[in-house]
Amino acid sequence: MASVRIIPATIQQHYAHGATLTAKRRAAAYARVSTDSDEQLTSYEAQVDYYTKYIKERADWEFVGIYTDEGISATNTKKRDGFKQMVADALDGKIDLIITKSVSRFARNTVDSLVTVRQLKEKGIEVYFEKENIYTLDSKGELLITIMSSLAQEESRSISENVTWGQRKRMADGKISLPYRHFLGYEKGEDGLPKIVESEAKIVRMIFRLFMEGKTPSAIAKCLVSQGIPSPAGKTTWQVGTINSILSNEKYKGDALLQKSFTVDFLTKTTKVNEGEVPQYYVQNSYPAIIPPDEFDAVQAEIERRKKLGRPVSCHSPFSAKIICGECGGFYGSKVWGSNTKYRRTIWRCNEKYKGEKPCQTPHLNEDDIKQRFLAAFNVVMGGREELLSNCRLAQQVLCNCTAIDAEIAERQREIEVVAELTRKSIYENACVAVDQNEFNERHSGYMERHQNAAERIASLEAQRRERQNKLIILDKYIKEIESRPLVIEEFDDKLWMASVDKVTVTPEGKLIFCFKDGTEIEG
Repeated sequence: MASVRIIPATIQQHYAHGATLTAKRRAAAYARVSTDSDEQLTSYEAQVDYYTKYIKERADWEFVGIYTDEGISATNTKKRDGFKQMVADALDGKIDLIITKSVSRFARNTVDSLVTVRQLKEKGIEVYFEKENIYTLDSKGELLITIMSSLAQEESRSISENVTWGQRKRMADGKISLPYRHFLGYEKGEDGLPKIVESEAKIVRMIFRLFMEGKTPSAIAKCLVSQGIPSPAGKTTWQVGTINSILSNEKYKGDALLQKSFTVDFLTKTTKVNEGEVPQYYVQNSYPAIIPPDEFDAVQAEIERRKKLGRPVSCHSPFSAKIICGECGGFYGSKVWGSNTKYRRTIWRCNEKYKGEKPCQTPHLNEDDIKQRFLAAFNVVMGGREELLSNCRLAQQVLCNCTAIDAEIAERQREIEVVAELTRKSIYENACVAVDQNEFNERHSGYMERHQNAAERIASLEAQRRERQNKLIILDKYIKEIESRPLVIEEFDDKLWMASVDKVTVTPEGKLIFCFKDGTEIEG
């Protein structure tokens, strides 16, 4: 008959509910609050004080410390430094028992909660949730944690949905909220609406002016740094992205496009650019503008014009990307002659002049000559001002009309809705009734092709619409410049040049053909 010999245990065990055989358990507590309100901070301090006393009063526990996280959400553990340090210390063998107020204080994400608990459990480390009276080394502990964490996660989802609803309701009501801390030019006024900070507004106006004078965002950033002007974040350097953001932000003309991005997942807090998934709200004239609407719209048109050039062009001057070689089609660029001599001067010459088999025959130009010839050409245009203005307004009505485009866009959108409904019904039918799969796949592919064709047509129509709207803005700016000027212009003005000149073509004979915004061509 087989004999059985008992080998006694040599390692002391910890049991659920804190009971041990002999040695004290090294205990730590975790305290967290989810907001920075005074009430929650009081709760936070109370938790720290409470658990310090709670652990030290137990004769079978040895106090290790209190790990804390203050003022952050618990929907994930990515930014919870105190929590991560506590887990690391526990896994390093410094902690045997972790005490926390409740499952929701530990984590509101089921996955995070269970992963951490199991990770600690593998090392024999127990977590005690006081409110739920759950010990994780207990046989029923993991089941209870799963249930409680799921409830806490649903609570987070509900809160997130309520917050989102509240934000969208505010947007629908036209209520504006700006990130004032890093938003140049505005502060929150006593009425809750944006109020202009004049010292900062001057910087915004300068950025728009420099851009319309021909400077690139990169050149503008360097100019601001050279003048010692701090960025919206208070830094000594300016990023090109910051300049681009300011130039394209409709809030500077007193309008606001709300919900440009939205939260995709309430757990990860992942956001994405709103491409039509959720509604957007455009609020007009809700607070004082720093940049007049017509000036802002002119900047947007200029941004589009530069994009259409199809190649990178240094726009450091109002003449950049405006003067074209009549022989090769290349842009004229500025060149410095005699840079280290007393005869130093800046001229404009075709950038492609020496890149072909033979040099372009178009001559170089100096800035004073360009300016004087422009004034002469513009004064010719002003000689027939009334007829010119009439033609411009007619062009706005005919060439910039978007009625037909809008009607077709609406028609295509209805087609997409119909196709989406047909697709839904087809999929439902395929799931409920036995149908020929080849026929189903062919029909489904046809729906997808119709949807794609309609979407591509909408994208094309919207591009045409933007182009016509930009043309409308350009002509409107041109009309206002002509109306506001005397019949004879004697002094060159960068603003007038940018508003009136579309391009200037230089012929090999040295003639300049000025093409104005309305299509009028004058040889100068």
